[in-house]
Amino acid sequence: MSASPRRRRSAALPRSVLIANRGEIALRVARTARRLGLEVLGLFSSADAGLPHLRLCHRAVELDGDPRAVYLDLKKVLAAAKRLKAEAVHPGYGFLAENDDFAEAVEDAGLLFVGPAPEQSRALGDKLAAREAARKAGVPTVPGTREPVEGAEAGKRIAAEIGYPVLIKASAGGGGRGMRVVARPSQLEESLARASSEAQAAFGDGRVFIEKYFEQVRHVEIQVLGDGQGGAVSLGERECSVQRRHQKLIEESAAPALPPRAAKKMGDLAAKLAASVKYRGAGTMEFLVPAGTTDFYFIETNARLQVEHPVTELRTGLDLVEEQLRVAGGLGFSFEPSKLRAEGHAIEARVIAEDPGAGFRPSLGRMDAVHWPSGPGVRVDAWAEAGLEVSPYYDSLLGKVLAWGRTREEALDRLTLALHETLIAPVVTTAPFLARVINEPAFRAGAYDTGWLAALTLEAKSNGKRRAELGANAAVLAAAERLSRNGHATVLPATWRGRPLSPWQTNAEDA
Repeated sequence: MSASPRRRRSAALPRSVLIANRGEIALRVARTARRLGLEVLGLFSSADAGLPHLRLCHRAVELDGDPRAVYLDLKKVLAAAKRLKAEAVHPGYGFLAENDDFAEAVEDAGLLFVGPAPEQSRALGDKLAAREAARKAGVPTVPGTREPVEGAEAGKRIAAEIGYPVLIKASAGGGGRGMRVVARPSQLEESLARASSEAQAAFGDGRVFIEKYFEQVRHVEIQVLGDGQGGAVSLGERECSVQRRHQKLIEESAAPALPPRAAKKMGDLAAKLAASVKYRGAGTMEFLVPAGTTDFYFIETNARLQVEHPVTELRTGLDLVEEQLRVAGGLGFSFEPSKLRAEGHAIEARVIAEDPGAGFRPSLGRMDAVHWPSGPGVRVDAWAEAGLEVSPYYDSLLGKVLAWGRTREEALDRLTLALHETLIAPVVTTAPFLARVINEPAFRAGAYDTGWLAALTLEAKSNGKRRAELGANAAVLAAAERLSRNGHATVLPATWRGRPLSPWQTNAEDA
């Protein structure tokens, strides 16, 4: 329950907003807040004093303490909001974005929380609660537990009833943390302990549950917006099946293997679920689609802005951060839902500081050279700049490269060139690897699922470096030729040097 009554406000945008986050999402929110004329307020750890979003802040404060923990310290973040006299707090994604205690503390302090109300976060942000809300709203869910698993013996009994393989999942948070696939009973006890420990460390909540694990599925999600008054709208689907250890690497819309009728039904049910709790702001309803079918099962809600939200923005023309701020201020949507249309095709690749050629080992240190791409239909949301450090303390996402096209082929060709133009050195990134991934025949055909990337990586390594080099060069030239043939001026990307460009090389070798 709230400690104090919350003040009623007249409908208006907040005059100032504290961005309670760092990196790419902090820069993304700051840009929209600036465009809307808001005072932009920031905070940072001792490791983050040089991040680019701070240049867009009118005022910012440093959070004292261990840089690994300060962004998760709700008392310090709330104290910063009060010190800066913020009217609103935007949590971004990760850290405290889905912490309903934080949302409640913000609102109890008389501030606007740019996200779902605490009671909505509890109803949908918690995975177990969301499954129950979905069941009541008539949305199909994956077979699994309705309560947290209490101990190894209970877990073994539940898993036996569901049938192996099963998936252990953290009730709070996301991003693949606190998640374990269990194929046999002998693995369950250790997997439960590890998943719970990881969830506790990442989200401050060690509760886990068990659900049926489908070995061949596609991961499709629906972007929703709720006005906080019982109105909600679906903004279309995103295909997120290219994953490594449950972490998304590529997202696209429309979903290439989901018929429009099935996508619409999924979207209608997602909006119905959001409306059932009077959801406020942006959220994502995630579904599994068993391979070779159009059946779908609700798995969870991300009660916040998603990393991949720009995919939806490119197709709809909306600014989802603006919509969040409007709804938080009681202004409702900026658009008429019945007139909204999604156009063309959009795709996003996450550029992460990891080395695909070394088992995706983290790549840390100073970035001496950074070049992001540009061009027709290309968008980049990134924090990485030359001279900054990739820290061991935080998520290794450096930025996102997106492309829009009138057709899926055009979007893929644009993204191919954009990824090969991306240069970060001597830190190694996933950009060249992902350029190759999107030009694999199975991906081009839309014939992939959540397990496809792992199999592709093994095949690529076993076939050797030379095949990867030739495939990368061929993809670049083919993409440039197709765009040119369709009337688009193209140039070879900046990383091209007239010699093989291997997705398994470090970017430093091509600098």
